[in-house]
Amino acid sequence: MDKATPIETPKGWRIYANPKALIMLALGFSSGLPILLVFGTLSFWLREADVSKTSIGFFSWVALAYGFKWAWSPLVDRFPLPIFSRLFGRRRGWMLFSQLIIILSLCGMALSNPQTDLFQFAIFAIMVAFASATQDIVIDAFRIELATERMQAALSATYLAGYRLAMIMAGAGTLAFAAWFGSNTGYDPSGWKSAYFIMAAMMLIGVITTFIVKEPTIDNSAINKIETDYKLQLMDKGYNKHHANLSAWFYTAVIMPFRDFFQRYGKNALLILLLISCYRISDIVMGVMANVFYVDMGFTKNEVASVSKIFGVAMTLVGAGLGGILVNKFGTLKILALGALLSAITNLLFIMFSYVGNNLEMLTLVISADNLGAGIATAAFITFMSSLTNVAFSATQYALFSSIMVLFPKFLAGFSGIYIDHFGYNVFFLTTALMGVPVLILIRILANNSALNIITKPTESS
Repeated sequence: MDKATPIETPKGWRIYANPKALIMLALGFSSGLPILLVFGTLSFWLREADVSKTSIGFFSWVALAYGFKWAWSPLVDRFPLPIFSRLFGRRRGWMLFSQLIIILSLCGMALSNPQTDLFQFAIFAIMVAFASATQDIVIDAFRIELATERMQAALSATYLAGYRLAMIMAGAGTLAFAAWFGSNTGYDPSGWKSAYFIMAAMMLIGVITTFIVKEPTIDNSAINKIETDYKLQLMDKGYNKHHANLSAWFYTAVIMPFRDFFQRYGKNALLILLLISCYRISDIVMGVMANVFYVDMGFTKNEVASVSKIFGVAMTLVGAGLGGILVNKFGTLKILALGALLSAITNLLFIMFSYVGNNLEMLTLVISADNLGAGIATAAFITFMSSLTNVAFSATQYALFSSIMVLFPKFLAGFSGIYIDHFGYNVFFLTTALMGVPVLILIRILANNSALNIITKPTESS
């Protein structure tokens, strides 16, 4: 069940010229575009529409769909989607279907006004979140199946570069479009309507890439044989054919991926899952209120957008590329620790920001540091989670990891508005920074565990 035929992997920056790395750049863009449109950017829209901070915090729970995608990942992993899978293949069929739902749902949000029809607005936001989470399941599996382990750091880095560029577009780009087509200083629904229609059109990058790429070739004969044998055993025990088929599919699609992970890592499995659940807690809890903070500090949409699209993009590319190279050179866990430390430090910068006040230089420093640190941290984290998967169950296992990654942080983020209302921004920023301390402790414990050195060593291609 090899992912690909091993070939010599290019070294250094040349590895990013590989066609597979460029494919992941485009798919990373498609994957990263929707999340801010139902998270940070949405918070800006709601705040400008005079929705309370407490309500905005609770509204962020829309993004909890990303935390529960493990629940339907076995369906995506093992079930062929009617018509789409027949025409495009299992991975590409699910990919295209989810992208079309995202486009239609973003158009629905564009046609809604949170001041007058908040319920309809929320329904379309939920649809975006669930379709986007489904797209993530497929693209993550596609990436893991696309190349050998030695290419995964590069694929993760280019995927992350595309992902972060899309987040800049969904953040700074949406704010800029909302200002250009509406108002830069006040609430104008027409500006947000145009901005979200443009974001829906941007999803065509993912659609076009899905049409161009080839379906990965994976040998699933061993899993199919297990499913067939299990079905025959059940039929021998008196199960009818329909129940035997369903039970055998459930066993291979749901039970086996989880059992495989716990068998491979034993008692360390829970420690690994604990690290995954905590690693991004600092930046996710902080992220939902960053734009709200900018609004309360008196910055206009154009100011935030201008800084983000110049310095945010530059630092995103540098962080993602540097993260992939550092992982290859020093190993995954060392760069995981560096990323966690950088996330905590950038959150502390917001405390300084609150004392400086409305200052474009400080805004530039904070946004640049945040994107650089996030690029390095996420490149390492994607590589770490990819190294834990078995390619036979890539969609289900990676969906489990990425769901756990966001579930607890996004749940906590829902209370961020209440926390700020009671304690203020500075206590909130300090709290989010301190949340990174347990992460560093967990990484240290894993680094000292010799049984896990397979995921701590640098690759041979460095």
